[in-house]
Amino acid sequence: MEFDARNRELLENIEDRILAPYTVKSAGQNDTRQYTEDEHAYRTNFQRDRDRIIHSRAFRRLKHKRQVFMVTTGDHYRTRLTHTLEVVQLSRTLARALGINEDLTEAIALGHDLGHAPFGHIGEVSLNQILKGKEDLGGEVEKRDYGGFKHNYQSVRVVDQLEKKYEFNGLNLTALVR
Repeated sequence: MEFDARNRELLENIEDRILAPYTVKSAGQNDTRQYTEDEHAYRTNFQRDRDRIIHSRAFRRLKHKRQVFMVTTGDHYRTRLTHTLEVVQLSRTLARALGINEDLTEAIALGHDLGHAPFGHIGEVSLNQILKGKEDLGGEVEKRDYGGFKHNYQSVRVVDQLEKKYEFNGLNLTALVR
């Protein structure tokens, strides 16, 4: 029995046939990367982006960031990583039901919290107050306006600049995943 691996072109053809006409296809998305790269032989552009996010340091660090800690229900706590995996599962289910690009949806879901501060949204609010110069932590830091902090902006900064895995800064993701 002969086996032929599914290459990128075949996967793009499958997308054209099975995805809803209103959805974004992965073909041509390589042109939206900040740095020029050759197309991958076996992965679509959104699959490549998904894999880069999963293998990034920022993604692995999500396991150390607590999202919620419920004192009244024992010592169970959720991390940003478990939250992200739940978001990915729900997103793929919705994408499949709507007939839209599951790989694009998955990549976005995986990267949505890469720039999140520890301690959930309370941590983000506190960090925002400090970086806007509205809080000095009892004199421990200088009150200076650095523009504040928003985790979604930081997520883009992580994938565009801070990750240092390749010959370029960042992960060089497609525009739609960014």
